[in-house]
Amino acid sequence: MILLKIKDVDLYMIRFQISTIIIHAVAWLLFISFPLLFFSQGGNFHGNWMGELSWPYLQYPLVYMFIFYINAYYLFPRFYVKRKYTIYSFLVILLLVVVMFIKPFDRMMQEGKQNERPRPPRPMTEFPRGEFKMDERTHPPRDKPFKFDILSFFIFAMVMGMGTALSSIKELQLTEKRAILAEADRANAELSFLKAQINPHFLYNTLNNIYTLCVTGSENAADSIMKLSNIMRYVTDEAQENYVPLQGELDCIRDFIDLQRLRLGKKVSLNYNVTGNSSGHLISPLVLMTFIENVFKYGLSNHVEAPISISIEIFEDKIAFRSENRIFDSKQNNDRSGVGIKNTRQRLDHLYAGRYQLNIDDKREVFSVNLVLFS
Repeated sequence: MILLKIKDVDLYMIRFQISTIIIHAVAWLLFISFPLLFFSQGGNFHGNWMGELSWPYLQYPLVYMFIFYINAYYLFPRFYVKRKYTIYSFLVILLLVVVMFIKPFDRMMQEGKQNERPRPPRPMTEFPRGEFKMDERTHPPRDKPFKFDILSFFIFAMVMGMGTALSSIKELQLTEKRAILAEADRANAELSFLKAQINPHFLYNTLNNIYTLCVTGSENAADSIMKLSNIMRYVTDEAQENYVPLQGELDCIRDFIDLQRLRLGKKVSLNYNVTGNSSGHLISPLVLMTFIENVFKYGLSNHVEAPISISIEIFEDKIAFRSENRIFDSKQNNDRSGVGIKNTRQRLDHLYAGRYQLNIDDKREVFSVNLVLFS
């Protein structure tokens, strides 16, 4: 069902892009042809109007096309969407100043007036003696003061508005696609987690350890059963959202590690540490659990020392996770990045785009993971 939904979204995005190209072409043709039709009605173009095109006629559409696309595909998504309103406003004002200085529409209109047919000479008329008046058009041209081109400003505002609308629609489309992909990746991550860790082998070992606790009359038996129940409840029920309270993820990790301690040998030394206040923080479910599951899957040994270090630091604006475990020769050929980590990386790309840092190092004898999630 999820795969079909993703294919439908991809097909919709392709159709949307094709229709966008067609709409752009038609819109710009109308935008360019409108002043030509205006001049034709005024009698300014004669014969082959294509041969009379000059730089002002070409400057008019080129300037506004540049403004449209630089706003739609660079300024708006780069600054406004990322809440850099001051920079965006400054650049928009700068573009407006350039347009008001160039005056592409006004220059095009002036060029059109210069292409008009010269008027026939006026017939000579007799004036009474001493009443001869010079035609006002014979006065030498004066330097005109700066005139606010209201039409250029109106077209500028219209083009900026259309570019902003286009970019907003595109952002909404990308957000919808990311949400669907994140949903699919989360489902894959949950399935991978259930198969790779919460599988019959894991349940067998855990239940066997709990059985031993029950037989020996240990007071930890009931607590272990409750922790296993909490893990299964979190994975199957609470991890259905894109984001969950960080404390829920930490509780699941704590219960998971406590159950793992039941089967750790004397060669394994585990150091797990959490610092900071988790209140008010959200996190994508099972993101940290995937890396912790990987530690216990490949970092254990009954023959040599196997130190394991897991730390989670919670800051006001970020969450820093780090894990380290030894790499054993018998397990070096296994795919430690695995399906689980691959799916987690894809989920991070969709849910934390531009807001996370992930470094995985397995070149030495120690396999380490450093993950930083920014708020």
